Amino acid sequence: MKYSRLTKEQFEELHQEFINFLATQSITADEWENLKENKPELAEAELDVFSDLIWEGVLNKAEYLEHISPQHMYLFHLGESKMQAIVLNIKNDVDITTEEGYAWLRENLMDENVEFLQADKDYTDDKNLDKFKMIEQGAVITKGDLFKYFDKLIN
Repeated sequence: MKYSRLTKEQFEELHQEFINFLATQSITADEWENLKENKPELAEAELDVFSDLIWEGVLNKAEYLEHISPQHMYLFHLGESKMQAIVLNIKNDVDITTEEGYAWLRENLMDENVEFLQADKDYTDDKNLDKFKMIEQGAVITKGDLFKYFDKLIN
């Protein structure tokens, strides 16, 4: 398995897609029940293949990632050949993951306690795996509003 297995909730959300996936494998509902009962290792393998297919589709479409922690904001634009990063470092004890801390940041963007950094990073041989590892470390896929805002602000 290349990525990680979808959660039970994710499988429930993708129930129809999973049925369609099984149909492409020529597996009927009865055969699926039989697989789960009598060949659980094969059923597990089908769940893993489906999970990887879903992750691959999601990662192919992802254009922006964000990872916000109490003193740092990491914003990524996932380009074709490299990713661009904008990083905000908060040099005081303001926690930007709280409502009050985020309000402070909005009002004090040019404060000496707010540091902006930019960098480009090349992908490894597997661009989607690079994106997935960032998600595993806490990044979330976004529409890129924060990245676009800060990109305009500092460039």
